[in-house]
Amino acid sequence: MLGLLEKLSCWEELTSQSALDNVDSDQILLMNGINWNIYETMLQRFENTSHYRFKYLEGTLEIMSPSRRHEFDKKIIALLLETYFIQKDIDFYPLGSTTFRKEAAARGIEPDECYCFDSEKSVPDLAIEVVVTSGGIDDLLIYQGLGVPEVWFWQNHQFSLYFLRGNKYEKISKSEFLPDLDLTLLTSLLLSGEKPKDLISKFRENIRRGNS
Repeated sequence: MLGLLEKLSCWEELTSQSALDNVDSDQILLMNGINWNIYETMLQRFENTSHYRFKYLEGTLEIMSPSRRHEFDKKIIALLLETYFIQKDIDFYPLGSTTFRKEAAARGIEPDECYCFDSEKSVPDLAIEVVVTSGGIDDLLIYQGLGVPEVWFWQNHQFSLYFLRGNKYEKISKSEFLPDLDLTLLTSLLLSGEKPKDLISKFRENIRRGNS
């Protein structure tokens, strides 16, 4: 545990350097051979900070320091989706970056955003991940072990959607939970560069006209 904290301390020093202030990428630290107790200890140690996100898969621990771009994209996606839920009168429970973990499956993750529909559940119906920097743990393997039905990825300016059928994820072209949501419109709004309030107003108007 001491060696892990020393490594994390060195990594913190590196990622806090002024030279990295404008780096538009996530900083990722991967460590192997980490047991479940150490993972739980790390979660407890950093439970009051949002600066780090933890993922765990069968002995591999990923610690990520999300970039400004990462946080902006995930927040805009959440704002637009929640606008859609409200306009469509969809019962939703926003769980944000709640930690979901299962020791028996040796898996744990903190989604960028996640939602339950109709009622609050032990795992979300929908999890959303913004991928700015690749090379970390395969999120789908974690979500598969946790039994999360639907997962979206926002990467390279496009959405990729997956739905869990049996014990495997199948790539889908539209959401199983939100089949009427216009993902093309959602994508175009995210890429427009407009102010957040203008994006929400425009999306709300499209929904009212029945275009989403």
